[in-house]
Amino acid sequence: MTRQEFRALLRTQRAKKGLSHKAVAEKASISRQYYGMIENGVRSPSIRVAKKLGAVLEVSWTIFFDIEGNI
Repeated sequence: MTRQEFRALLRTQRAKKGLSHKAVAEKASISRQYYGMIENGVRSPSIRVAKKLGAVLEVSWTIFFDIEGNI
């Protein structure tokens, strides 16, 4: 999955659930800024945070680590 596809998937899932960056962050117990960096592909979450975000957005938590070029 490319970074662009990853970003689009997260935005789509967030929109489907009617959630803002702030709402997703609150549900995952992280800061809004940190979630924004994850959604924009600037930061990678820890496994714990990826699992929380996966549950909130109803996606597999492993997508956070399937980004092309993510080492």
